[in-house]
Parts: sequence; structure tokens; C-alpha cells
Amino acid sequence: MIFFAVPTVQAFQYAVTDWDGYSAGYRSVGLDNFEQLARGDDLFVNAMTNSLKFMLVVVVFQTLFSLVLASMLLRNSRSSTLLRAVFFLPTILSSVSVAFVWKFIYDPNFGLANSALKSVGLDSLTSSFLGDEGKAIYFLAITQVWFHTGQMMVIFIAGLQQIPRELYEAAAIDGVGRWQRFRHVTWPMIAPATGIVIAYTTIQSFKAFDLVLGLGGNPPQGSLDILSTRIYTSFADSRFGYAAAESIVFMAVIALVTLIQRRTVKLTQSGA
Repeated sequence: MIFFAVPTVQAFQYAVTDWDGYSAGYRSVGLDNFEQLARGDDLFVNAMTNSLKFMLVVVVFQTLFSLVLASMLLRNSRSSTLLRAVFFLPTILSSVSVAFVWKFIYDPNFGLANSALKSVGLDSLTSSFLGDEGKAIYFLAITQVWFHTGQMMVIFIAGLQQIPRELYEAAAIDGVGRWQRFRHVTWPMIAPATGIVIAYTTIQSFKAFDLVLGLGGNPPQGSLDILSTRIYTSFADSRFGYAAAESIVFMAVIALVTLIQRRTVKLTQSGA
């Protein structure tokens, strides 16, 4: 009640005011803050676009890679246990630490990525990475995928281990191929785990705040600005009423995207 319900109610209260966050009083402005957002605040629209691009790439590739790793490391052998720990290791690092490591990797002058490309004769593929306005958000997504794939892998391993072996044995007796076994046995049976992974990954990608600030600066450059950092910047500019309105829209976007994803997963798995 204190740390969730009350602040949420207060966000709705301040969203219809011009409060600066410091003054003892404030003036009610009705729906002016929401109207400004609806008319097209260029900075907010840019952050929304970046957030959706970032979320789409992270959800698709993080889910895919974590499922592949889980399938490969399903057995409880010593080697699988060791590799699980290796892939899970980035998850326990702080976001700031990860940001600084990848900032070095992406450095266009002496970074590891360009140095590796040059060493194998792929100079044409070198890039300014985070300095590339059109692709910076995708390089940010790569960092996020590397950061949390191991965490989602653990959820998929738990889901895969709950599937009865008898189903695979029956499928093998019937001569069902590997792809058909995955489509008709594995995929429907890991529906709960998939739903958790996609929902968590979506919320996680929308809230990738400290990673963005670590890689893009404070405030981050426009090509790396997402909704969470845009709202933070509004708060930092003493526009608490407007930031509260942005937060409410942000919450609605997360809820809508998560709902669409859950229904999509249910439809694909029921049709499998």
C-alpha cells in the first residue's frame, strides 16, 4: 500500500497538475499534459519509437537464445551445470558494470568489436556502434540480450524439465521428427514458461534505465532515449506533473503490449 498503491494514485493526481516537484502548491491543468502527449511531443514520440524497437529485438532474440540454450543444457550433467553457471553469470552483474564493459567493446577507436573485425579482415563491417544514429538502439538491444539471456534460460530449463519423458518416447515410436516433436509436444507444454519469459522480458526491456544511462550518458543521446529515461529527464527538469502523465501512458503501453503478447502466445500454442 505504501510503496505501490499510494504512489500510483498520486501519479494520477499529479498528472493533471503543473507541479514542479518542489513548490508547496500547484495548479490544476486538467488534461493538458495528456493533450500535449497526444498532439505529439517529439521527444516522447522518439522515446516511444526507440522503446518499441528495443523491446521487439530483445523479446525475439532473448526468448529464442534462452530457449536454445535451455534445450542444449537440459541434462543435469557436470558440463551442463557448469555451462548454465557461465551463461547465468552476466545476470548477477550490476547494470552499470555491464554498461561500462560494453561501452569499451563498442568504442569506435580502440574497442574490442572493431579490433576483432579488423583482425579478421572485415574492416568494411567496422562501425561507430552507439554513435550510429540509425543503429544505436539495436546495439543497445544486443547488450540487453547478452545481459539477461542466462536468466531466461533458467526459466525455460525448469519448464522443459516438467515435460513427461513418455510423450517424447511415444512420439519417437510413432516416427515423429525432431521439428514435429518440438511443435506438437515441447512448444505447447512450455506455454507457462514462455508466457513468463515474454512478459518479464517485455517489462525488463521497457525499464532498461541504468543500462541506457551507462551506455548513452545522462541524459542519453536521442538515438538511445527510451521511455524510462525520457520520464526521468522530465522529472529532472522539474516537470513533475508532465512526467507523471508520461508515466501513466508508459504503464498503459506496457499493459497493452503484454496483453497482446500473452494472447499471441496462447493462439500460437493452441494452434500447434
